[in-house]
Amino acid sequence: MKPESSMSTITRGDPANLANVRRTVYHHYIRVDNPGSLIFLSGQLSRDAEGKLVGPGDMAEQTRQCIRNMRSVLEAAGGTLEDIVSIVVYTTDVRQFKEIVSARTEFFTTKLPTSTIVEVNHLADPGLLIEFQAIAAL
Repeated sequence: MKPESSMSTITRGDPANLANVRRTVYHHYIRVDNPGSLIFLSGQLSRDAEGKLVGPGDMAEQTRQCIRNMRSVLEAAGGTLEDIVSIVVYTTDVRQFKEIVSARTEFFTTKLPTSTIVEVNHLADPGLLIEFQAIAAL
């Protein structure tokens, strides 16, 4: 694939010999040459600006709030969601994968990050269903 133009040279791709069954949410690799800056995001939860849980019992809405929070963090650091090169998703119920993917595609449409999803027994507080951790390259 052709590198993107930015301070960093970022190439996103998928080897021909590996299937990518969810082309709408990830790439198999991202190569970052000469990164201008790397931004490491702490785990983002489904909480609003006052710290209140958003979307109790609703995986899709909690996913959206986590991504909105990532967007806010990145904007404060001088980036955008398109700068994310890697995401790790922690969820208490991987069976709701379709809801997670559906909500993610509302935010990630062209510059897709690498992605890993991990099911965990529970998160920091009761009621939390999902948490996103990310790395961005500017």
